[in-house]
Amino acid sequence: MFVISKLLSAITQPVFWLALWWAFALLVLPRWRRTAVLMLWSGLVVLGLLGFRAMPDALLRPLENRYPVPTAEAVGRHVGVIVLGGAVGHPDSYSAHGQVPLGDAAERMTVPVGLLRQYPKLALVFSGGEGRLLTTGVSEAELARAFYQQQGVDMSRVQMESGSRTTRENAQQVAKLLGDRCKEPWLLVTSAWHMQRSMDEFEAEFGKRGCKVTPYPVDFRTGASTALSEYELAPSLMRWQTALHEWLGIWVYRMTR
Repeated sequence: MFVISKLLSAITQPVFWLALWWAFALLVLPRWRRTAVLMLWSGLVVLGLLGFRAMPDALLRPLENRYPVPTAEAVGRHVGVIVLGGAVGHPDSYSAHGQVPLGDAAERMTVPVGLLRQYPKLALVFSGGEGRLLTTGVSEAELARAFYQQQGVDMSRVQMESGSRTTRENAQQVAKLLGDRCKEPWLLVTSAWHMQRSMDEFEAEFGKRGCKVTPYPVDFRTGASTALSEYELAPSLMRWQTALHEWLGIWVYRMTR
C-alpha cells in the first residue's frame, strides 16, 4: 500500500500526463509533423485551462463538506485528539535552522495546539512516520514533538506514533497504541479533503475493537463557491493533484480493504 500511495502521487499530477503527451508528440514529429504540432498546441491549451480554480475546487468541495466541524460543546465531551501527519516539510530546514517547517496543511498542527489550550483535559496522539520513498532518517513524529515543545505544549499530554507511512497504517498503529483507550471518545484531526479516506480507515480499524472517532476537519481549501474568473496556474495545478489523488485514493483503499 505504501508503494501504491507513492505511485498515486505521481500519476495524479496533471503535468505528468502533459509531459508524456508532449514527449510523444516530439517522438512522432519527424514522421507526422501536422499531428505532432496539433498535439503540442492542444497540450498547451489544456495546461492553460487547468489554471481555472473552479474546476479542481468542484472536486474538492464535496470531500470538504462531508463532515462538519464539531461544536465547542461536542469537543468538550472527548478525551483527546488524534492528529494525522502530512503537515510538516522536509527535515533538512529544521536541521539547519531549528525551526519546524509547516506546509500547506499547517492547520493539522496548529488547530490541535489551540484545542489543548482551550480544553485542559484533552490528550493528543500524533501519528506520522517516515513517509518518503527516499528516507531521511527523521520521522514526522520527531518534527511534531519539536513543534509542540516550541509551542509550549505540556508534553505529558502528548503521545507519538512514528511507525505509520500511510493513512491505513495511521489507523492500525493508533488503534494498537491506544488499546482499550480507543473505546473512549476521540477526535480525529486531518485536512478536510482527506477526512473521508481517513474516516473510512479509522472506522474499519477501530470498529474491530468496538471503538469510534469523531471527525474534526481542518485545512479547508474551498469556500461555498469559486468564481469562474479565479485563475492561478501553479496553485490550481496543486489543487488538481490533491483532488485527483484523494478521489483515486478513496477508490483504491476501498478496493484493497
